[in-house]
Amino acid sequence: MRVFGITGWKNNGKTGLMERLIAEITRRGFSVSTTKHAHHRFDIDQEGKDSHRHRTAGAKQVLLSSSQRWALMDELRGEQEPDLAVHLARLDTVDLVLVEGFKASPHPKIEVHRAEVAREALICLKDASIVGVASDQPQNLHLPVFDLDDTAGIADFILAHVGLGGSVVPPLKDDCFALPEGMHWTPVQEALDRLKGQLSTVVGAEKIPLDAALGRILALDQVALRANPPAANSAVDGYGFSNSRGAGFQELQVLDGRAAAGAPYEGSVAAGQAVRILTGAVLPAGVDSVVMQEDVAFQGGAIKFNGPLKPRANTRRAGEDVDKGEVILRAGQRLSAPEIAILAATGTQDVPVFQRLRVGVLSTGDEIVAPGSTQNPSATYDANRPMLLSLAAAWGHVAVDLGHVKDDRDVLEAALNAAAAQVDVVFTSGGASGGDEDHVGALLAEKGALQTWRIAIKPGRPLALAMWQDVPVFGLPGNPVAAFVCALIFARPSLAVLSGAEWVVPLGFNVPAAFSKRKKPGRREFLRARLAEDGRVEAFASEGSGRISGLSWANGLIELSEDQTEIKEGSPVRFLPFSGFGI
Repeated sequence: MRVFGITGWKNNGKTGLMERLIAEITRRGFSVSTTKHAHHRFDIDQEGKDSHRHRTAGAKQVLLSSSQRWALMDELRGEQEPDLAVHLARLDTVDLVLVEGFKASPHPKIEVHRAEVAREALICLKDASIVGVASDQPQNLHLPVFDLDDTAGIADFILAHVGLGGSVVPPLKDDCFALPEGMHWTPVQEALDRLKGQLSTVVGAEKIPLDAALGRILALDQVALRANPPAANSAVDGYGFSNSRGAGFQELQVLDGRAAAGAPYEGSVAAGQAVRILTGAVLPAGVDSVVMQEDVAFQGGAIKFNGPLKPRANTRRAGEDVDKGEVILRAGQRLSAPEIAILAATGTQDVPVFQRLRVGVLSTGDEIVAPGSTQNPSATYDANRPMLLSLAAAWGHVAVDLGHVKDDRDVLEAALNAAAAQVDVVFTSGGASGGDEDHVGALLAEKGALQTWRIAIKPGRPLALAMWQDVPVFGLPGNPVAAFVCALIFARPSLAVLSGAEWVVPLGFNVPAAFSKRKKPGRREFLRARLAEDGRVEAFASEGSGRISGLSWANGLIELSEDQTEIKEGSPVRFLPFSGFGI
């Protein structure tokens, strides 16, 4: 179910905006339902009305019906107020549910903000569920800000966000990669933390059939449309009856017929009776316990067994796995086979997901040629572009081959302009440091807000980050091994956030080293490594960034922290398997 919220302080204009949005969105042909959280013990019923008299007399539920509408009131009488997901599960399916209030719920929201009413009530930008602001004055925020009276613009944004319209997402700021003034060498963890804190989703949402959702990123929290299991059922093949049985000999008369999965028993089972029941069958009326067929003797139309048997033995209650209305998956989660299973089991047919991130890979340099195109030893076969395209595809993104351009400033600028029109993020490799022929870095510095991060890492070190026409550009090192390592460590989690997923941390565990090594302090190093059958980890013989064969030889990386200076054979080292990087 598509859900979007409107929140804000009292008298900021939430309800007025809700009214206008309902009218605007229904005018466009979409069906809309709403829910509102009422504060201050606000009552939906009026004193003196018949329904009020029913409730005050002690009725648990009161259903009002007329020729115009009907409504069901449910008295909590001291019970905890249900959360939003429970209420949403009670609504019929519509195109969009607009929610007023429920600020603590994680669904996406626009915060309504009036200067004269809540001048000092600043928006909490750490609340990831707030995706926009509607205000009566300009706001200096990184979120998209709409004029409070711009109903059509706000409706466009909401419909795009929930997958009912085009992609409208806030662009990244041009200075999002800027480092604090005076910082020159950046520790690896600080670089990762800055990327995590400064990047955000750059793709819109869409709704697709569940059978096409494998590998996609969930755009909205999903609730169970039906309980799993939907009804109490038998966990074993056996005989069902009512009430538990105490110790000693038991005998029950068996009724004709049986209950099977998909073929329920239509009658009821009285005290002293039992009915044949198979695994997964809905419990017939009067049945709350099942005895396993292996534990009974069938004789003369009756079953005989020795007790005791506990109440509800060998049965599953309705919703034992998941209750209807329960949040089963959170937005930002990648859908794999287990997630597809729980969505299917609870009734989801179509699922809201983020559009796939388009990752473009551009090669530059006069020395770069297509593999096998020449035997000239001065030429370099292009290994980085197919490698990076393969990584992007393995991570579930749309890999876009942007080709190769020579060291020509005008041609490079045209290539970047074309890339910005067709992809969401660009990878380049090489040409982004400070040499005479580093045209990528020079052009990005001139027109693309280049930030060169000198990271205390080996291999790698230079990582060029820039914005080109609102598209982030990752300038990876030119040496293939360094480009590979930087892609795994920095680009992979960054692409996850840009695509709407959560920041990903690679799997790692400590194993004994099958090698010895000395290293400089203050720098994090990653070695090509292979986990051996004896549980120890080997390091590739050479640490040269051009030794591509080591990548194929390895099945992971060894991560040596900044404070490690000497590794002795048998010492514990941290091993990061390639499978933990999604490759």
